[in-house]
Amino acid sequence: MTTSDFDSYRPPEPPRRGPRGRRRRRGGPGRTDGSREMPMVPEVDFTTYYDRPVVKAPPWEAPIGVYLFLGGVAGGSSLLAAGAQFTGNAVLRRNSRIAAIAAAGAGALALIADLGRPERFLNMFRTFKVTSPMSVGSWILAAFSAGAGVAAAGEVDRMTRRRLPLGPLRSLLRVAEPVGGVAAGALAAPLAAYTGVLLGDTANPTWSAARDDLSFVFVGSASMAAGGLGLVTTPTRHARPARALAVIGAAAELAAAKAMEERMDPVAAEPLRQGRPGAMLAWSKGLAALGGVGALLGGRNRVIAAVSGVALLVASALTRFGVLHAGLESVEDPRYTIEPQKRRLQERQRRGITHDSITTAG
Repeated sequence: MTTSDFDSYRPPEPPRRGPRGRRRRRGGPGRTDGSREMPMVPEVDFTTYYDRPVVKAPPWEAPIGVYLFLGGVAGGSSLLAAGAQFTGNAVLRRNSRIAAIAAAGAGALALIADLGRPERFLNMFRTFKVTSPMSVGSWILAAFSAGAGVAAAGEVDRMTRRRLPLGPLRSLLRVAEPVGGVAAGALAAPLAAYTGVLLGDTANPTWSAARDDLSFVFVGSASMAAGGLGLVTTPTRHARPARALAVIGAAAELAAAKAMEERMDPVAAEPLRQGRPGAMLAWSKGLAALGGVGALLGGRNRVIAAVSGVALLVASALTRFGVLHAGLESVEDPRYTIEPQKRRLQERQRRGITHDSITTAG
């Protein structure tokens, strides 16, 4: 055995046991259950270069959550107003029309606040791209606001007893008002649903995994929010349609949210169940159930109806903010991006799809 000057740098080796020093395996010879073996592959720790996220998080903050919520309120209220227009319920029609244009206007302001400069909002209307949910949604919002604004102007003119300085435009407003109300009602569902398509059409792991069901959740949320607002602002003898919309919307959101979480990849759905987003969505489900039952059983009582309406409004807001923050948090951990991708790859390989650039034969 040869030695060198570098041998002093070697770490000391543990002394070897002789034949008599060997320990017999517990259970005797032939034990092959592997209980004494050390794992050869360590637990996977997903890391990325320079600890940067795999997917870049969108620069969205609280104003976008406000916009998502108010867009749903506006869409649901316009649908409620259109129904009241056809049934002759003047009180509910007035309250819902004013709520629709107020929510649409406040939501647009929240969107502009998130964009930073008003001209960025105007630049959205320079083109129209069918393949872009943002472009289509911007035009839906513009067309909806025009129709809802005309309908609300007619209501305000009646509330002020024709004192608005409209002059010859008043006769034109009388003709355009019912058309605007119907147009806004027709665009109610697209306005409430397009934000779900917008979130789902991203590389965000949680939003992308929920893309098939997120629009249904948002439509149910918009319906219960609009119905709840109608219960708050409208006397009970005129609020029966609002009560029905609130109950249907609460049931639809709860059912759609449950179906969405069950169909999502279990890892991508984790941000919806834990942390602050999970707490928001848990409270949303509880308040939606409470408000829906209150509207169904006690909606004829003014106090119970108002309390139920507030609960449904808060539940709808928590749904939007919970989904928003769940997506923002899902991009911070590369595990939410990598594990679902690996499962999709394995599923394609299992089905024999190995001829494209996504999979390789294994």
